[in-house]
Amino acid sequence: MQRRKLGESGLDVSLLCFGGNVFGWTADEQTSFELLDAFVAAGMNFIDTADVYAKWAPGNTGGESETILGRWMKLRGNRDKVIIATKVGSDMGPQGKGLSRAHIVRAVDASLKRLQADYIDLYQSHIDDTETPLEETLATYADLVARGKVRAVGASNYSAERLAEAMEVSGRHNYPRYKSLQPLYNIYDRAGYEGGLESLCRTAGLGVISYSSLASGFLTGKYRSDNDISKSARGQGVKRKYFNTRGFRLLDALDEVARQHRSTPAAVALAWLIARPNMTAPIASATNLDQLNELIGATQLELAPASIERLNQVSV
Repeated sequence: MQRRKLGESGLDVSLLCFGGNVFGWTADEQTSFELLDAFVAAGMNFIDTADVYAKWAPGNTGGESETILGRWMKLRGNRDKVIIATKVGSDMGPQGKGLSRAHIVRAVDASLKRLQADYIDLYQSHIDDTETPLEETLATYADLVARGKVRAVGASNYSAERLAEAMEVSGRHNYPRYKSLQPLYNIYDRAGYEGGLESLCRTAGLGVISYSSLASGFLTGKYRSDNDISKSARGQGVKRKYFNTRGFRLLDALDEVARQHRSTPAAVALAWLIARPNMTAPIASATNLDQLNELIGATQLELAPASIERLNQVSV
């Protein structure tokens, strides 16, 4: 199975990253285990989660996703066979938030306990914390790397300016540098990443792992009318953001390219991302095996140049 290097992190990852936000939310533990088993059986090895997943679900407090993932790795005895990315910084309620040294030190130990692991492959700043000096955050990461608790660090939801500043601070103090960026990016939501972050990542050699790669499911084509909105917990958000002329024009183009390649809109949307310059692996979630197989199929789908150009033109 093909692997890509995640920037200069030393991590070799599959072309698709499984989004663990569904664990403990729209996928219970048994379903999550089945999905994870099928994911690795297909040759994939990259799984993304966060301490805050899935705090938003009724009855949850955060940490549910990491807990399920930890139980799965313990039962399968496969910790060394998978690359685990998790995040710190989001609001965990009484457990705190942000990227201060005190919070990171508490949070990493809590994540390791839930994951039943000795180390985290990729530890990511989930949200930029402008109230904490970058020096404090990055010095803390330096300690975690030195102690073997973290192999590499990455950033998520950073602006180009703040990401560049963080890398300058790392260079000046010889702290570990962010090795990857996790931005909101898909064939509909292009401006935020392509507006400055993309060139910075390319110049700095950062790996890129996009989140919301299927635009909360809109790019799968399952939301096409008001009647479809009730199919998912994310339906209303999809309607507000993507039910417009541009969105439906893009769905038509995805349908067209999918027919040409005997594929599906979801696989085409992910294949477009995989083919993007500097993209390491898009993150995508599934809640059943049929969905998962469709997503994995994207790693084997090579879009024709004319198809890529068609999608580029209709999505600007």
